[in-house]
Amino acid sequence: MATLRDAKIGDTVTIKKLNGEGAVKRRIMDMGLTKGTEVTIRKVAPLGDPIEVTVRGYELSLRKADAEMIEV
Repeated sequence: MATLRDAKIGDTVTIKKLNGEGAVKRRIMDMGLTKGTEVTIRKVAPLGDPIEVTVRGYELSLRKADAEMIEV
């Protein structure tokens, strides 16, 4: 199972599944990260946290812990 955290800079991936429960899952979905959405990895901070992605035409920064909950 590959997660968004495993994707490399420049990769465009499609979200297959969201893991997590309750408020955490709802927050991820509210950011526009839903099943079937394409996400492009733009930048990764020097220590790997956060990850900047482009989703639905805007840029979004995600923590590694959140990116691990998103299967691609």
